[in-house]
Amino acid sequence: MTVAKVIEISSSSSKGIEDAVKDGLKRAAKTINNIKGAWVNDIKVMTDDAGKVTEWRVNMRVNFVLD
Repeated sequence: MTVAKVIEISSSSSKGIEDAVKDGLKRAAKTINNIKGAWVNDIKVMTDDAGKVTEWRVNMRVNFVLD
C-alpha cells in the first residue's frame, strides 16, 4: 500500500516563475523524501513603483510518498 501526502509551500525568485518553483522544490527536498510532483496553484508578482517586476512568487502543493 502506498500513502502520499500533500503540503503547500511558497517560494520566490527575482529571475522568474520556473526559478521560483525549482528553488522551492530544492528547499523542500532538504527535509522531505520521495517528492513526486507539485501543482502551482497561485502566481504573484511584486513590482517597483514604475511597474517593473522585481520578484516572482508561487504557491504550490507538493506531493510526496510516505516511507
